[in-house]
Amino acid sequence: MIRVIGIDPGLRCLGWGVIGVDGARLSHIANGQCVSSGDDLAVRLLSLHQQLTAVLTAHRPTHAAVEQTFVNRDGAGTLKLGQARGIAMLVPAQFGLPVAEYAPNAVKKAVVGVGHADKRQIGHMVRMQLPGAVPAGEDAADALAIAICHAFHAQTAGRLARAIKAAS
Repeated sequence: MIRVIGIDPGLRCLGWGVIGVDGARLSHIANGQCVSSGDDLAVRLLSLHQQLTAVLTAHRPTHAAVEQTFVNRDGAGTLKLGQARGIAMLVPAQFGLPVAEYAPNAVKKAVVGVGHADKRQIGHMVRMQLPGAVPAGEDAADALAIAICHAFHAQTAGRLARAIKAAS
């Protein structure tokens, strides 16, 4: 069984969710939100780094998946989110984990079936696919969805690799 941590980057609140993957079977392990503290950007980023490091130390995932940042009209906000995303990618890399990235629409399509699902639909489908999971908030539900997306993509890639090997 592998453990996947999904991470939904955010400067104020970074969501995380850990799932177990055993073949086609998914199970909920843990989820939560890292809430930044401090008044300046550097201190907030350090806070996120420390909290996410504690999560990976406690749950020992074997793979990581992070949501890609979409560019919005607020350039300064996008840059700050990008810095939080850097923390979301750095911490798993420090643990030696492979880090996959997924576009928001790819995550929604993998979990809900459509690329423009709303937060309510994502939360509902996460709870359906991970019985017993109670997301700590919308960011944690999104992080679990990212982990589910990675599990589906990894299964497909594994089947494809086996098919190519068998054909050669």
